[in-house]
Amino acid sequence: MNRKNFFIIAGILLILILRLAASGYADGIPDLRAGWDELWREMMIDILGIGIVFLAVTIYLLVKYRRKSPNEEGSAKKLTPLAAFGWIVIPVFIFMADDIFLAAKNFTLWNQYRNVPANAMVIDVEGFMWGWDFRYPEGITTTNELRVPVGKPVKLNLTSRDVIHSFFIPDFRQKWDAVKGKQNYLWFSAKTIGEHVITCTEFCGVLHSNMYGKIIVMPENEYNKWVEDNKPKGGAI
Repeated sequence: MNRKNFFIIAGILLILILRLAASGYADGIPDLRAGWDELWREMMIDILGIGIVFLAVTIYLLVKYRRKSPNEEGSAKKLTPLAAFGWIVIPVFIFMADDIFLAAKNFTLWNQYRNVPANAMVIDVEGFMWGWDFRYPEGITTTNELRVPVGKPVKLNLTSRDVIHSFFIPDFRQKWDAVKGKQNYLWFSAKTIGEHVITCTEFCGVLHSNMYGKIIVMPENEYNKWVEDNKPKGGAI
């Protein structure tokens, strides 16, 4: 590999890195669950693909240049310093391009995960041994059952009455700690009508395994009717 070809290849790889990084930040992902799942699949595909390529190259070199007799000595030409440098730098560039691409997508998802939409409805959540209390803006309170309208962003303000709990919605790939004296938050937007499990993923005592609830995603008109039927008379208190 001469000097000119080396710098051409290095330049192409650098452009690829920058392009992949930029595309990772530019793509909007409205469904966070789909975004995390897609990122996980891409990581597995990348790891598998790169592993297969490097394994194939390693096996090829081991077979091609293996010693065929006990007294055989190698006759391969020594690499020039530039060629040796290229064999090191080009694989590093490939790994960097892949890592930066995945990191950029991860940062994009993380920013969306922490930036709550302006039109989100806000519900207060208090964990306790061993359940979850939900308080709606209209003054409604429920235990271990959270009702939300389909397609509406929902912000959950999380805290704890006693020990540390961890609020986890497996179907939405959402989890955050609920800590006494501190308010954390997460948000989600349910895309379809149905029910989803809520559980605690921080060991919190002998009945930790029983600390679960459910989210009921309803059509908006049914949710509004439920609110009207259950809110305290005279408004929120």
